[in-house]
Amino acid sequence: MIPFVREIEFEYGKPDQVSPLIRRVVANNPGPFTYRGTGVYIVGRGEVAVIDPGPRDEAHLEALLAATSGERITHILTTHTHSDHSPLARPLADRTGAVVIGRPPPGDADVAIRLDEGHEADFRPDIEVADGQVIEGPGWTLEAIATPGHVSNHVCYALREENALFSGDHVMGWSTTVISPPHGDMTDYYASLDKVAARDFSTLWPTHGPPVTEVAPFLAAYKAHRLERETQIIAQIRAGRTRISEMVPVIYAAVDPRLHPAAAHSVLAHIIHLERQGVIAAEGPMGPGASFRAT
Repeated sequence: MIPFVREIEFEYGKPDQVSPLIRRVVANNPGPFTYRGTGVYIVGRGEVAVIDPGPRDEAHLEALLAATSGERITHILTTHTHSDHSPLARPLADRTGAVVIGRPPPGDADVAIRLDEGHEADFRPDIEVADGQVIEGPGWTLEAIATPGHVSNHVCYALREENALFSGDHVMGWSTTVISPPHGDMTDYYASLDKVAARDFSTLWPTHGPPVTEVAPFLAAYKAHRLERETQIIAQIRAGRTRISEMVPVIYAAVDPRLHPAAAHSVLAHIIHLERQGVIAAEGPMGPGASFRAT
């Protein structure tokens, strides 16, 4: 079982000092993908960085400006371009003169199942961040860590002074992460999980929900959960449920039905990964409507 952490105390729009170098302001956009809302992190004092500024919302923009009153926002960093993470980057930069750092959205593609969270298609950073790139300010140092999987352009940021990681949607304390092909990739996700685990961080700060402070056992359980899903998928195929639409209601019977379309995407991501390993084969073209067999 994943030792989820779901309790979080906050007031929308109000900055909370959550560590010596980190403040958090939560946007008022709760939902099945965002939990209580997008947690925006302000790093440092005086000259600060903002991580995942959140959705395009005027009240939230004003809350961030109020939270940094008397300070200068020098950098705005995005973990990825989903609509609950990056859209406020450019309006905030226009008001503050900050540099926007991140990665552009992946190319568009037709998929059979649409998720509620889409990409900000016109997002363009001032600096396209590279794996290992360092962004610094007075008293704080952030290191970019490329973590494709949830989406291909996902990047986490390590705060060296606190041995902490801003994990975006790569790892969340309250829930597992949706892996949605074609832009999400389960094979990449496993590699990114291992990459983060190898760094032995003390704390993970997801964009949604509270921090993860027991990092090593949490990441181990997170990966074990994914491997168990693979076992369940193979069992469903062998039981005669050969289509994703047949598997999801059984495997995710305890999950909010509103999340079943997202679950279907994660199942497809698992199946693509298993096909690469030679464990599963598609009957016809690979896709969410295909029928599968165990090999």
